[in-house]
Amino acid sequence: MSIAVETRVPDPSPGQRPKLGRVLQLEKVDTDLFRGRSYNDAAHRIYGGQAVAQALVAAGLTVPPERRTHSLHGHFIRPGDPKEPVWYHVERVRDGGSFTTRSVRATQGEATIFLLTASFQTPEEGLSHQAHHTHAPTPEQLPVFEDSVDPDYLADAAWLPHLRANIAVDFRFPEEYPRVANSRGEARPPRQRAWVRTADRLEDDPLVQAAGFAYTSDLFLLSSALPPHAITIDKPGMQLASLDHSVWLHESFRADEWHLYEQEGVWTGGGRGFARGHLYDRSGVLVASTVQEGLLRLRK
Repeated sequence: MSIAVETRVPDPSPGQRPKLGRVLQLEKVDTDLFRGRSYNDAAHRIYGGQAVAQALVAAGLTVPPERRTHSLHGHFIRPGDPKEPVWYHVERVRDGGSFTTRSVRATQGEATIFLLTASFQTPEEGLSHQAHHTHAPTPEQLPVFEDSVDPDYLADAAWLPHLRANIAVDFRFPEEYPRVANSRGEARPPRQRAWVRTADRLEDDPLVQAAGFAYTSDLFLLSSALPPHAITIDKPGMQLASLDHSVWLHESFRADEWHLYEQEGVWTGGGRGFARGHLYDRSGVLVASTVQEGLLRLRK
């Protein structure tokens, strides 16, 4: 687990991106009913990671604080409107001796937009190993993305200011981001890596930190299936949207400190893509894993 307190030098942030700490503060409306807001009227739809994070907070607020999040599994049903609040309905599925299970239904109006199942566990000691280790230059050794690419690319990269303004995550790439090579028409292996952290320092509460990574975990992941095809999300006719998303938290860690997020686009076919990710701390310890399937449809 990362222990050292990092000096926060924020990445560029065009516009006023949402304050994540505020986004994660839900209003309790009734027993097992919570209301969340986006605080971002400029976005066209609710960022998927926000729905995951808020639903996890709603679930966790009904769980004893000594039980920590260890897994969550979500399904994106409909796009959410950031101008409207989201209602999180929690069902207390099970309270066991070691594990607690919750399901959450997120709604706007009469429509369900997201479903989540989350599991919480009382911390305990046990067997320990990890199959793979990794290393990369530290984030302090790396330039911000805008300083690492050709100015001509930045002039055409409409996606970047939109991401900077609407998603509260800082990132640094140890290698060339495959999307840049794809924009030149060059294919790359279906792998990408980024140092990531929440843009704001968050509360020490383990639930808030877990939700911070839940928020971050949706970033870039599905796009790791595109590099072999030498196309980007911006290509005319390309449709990309998350369908389902899973996160496993292996260790307690701070989502507001730098971690290396390695992503692999394992498979594409049938208009869908499948990707997995692994999150490592600075020492190479695996602290979380992710899996996502999404719509990857190229219409001619």
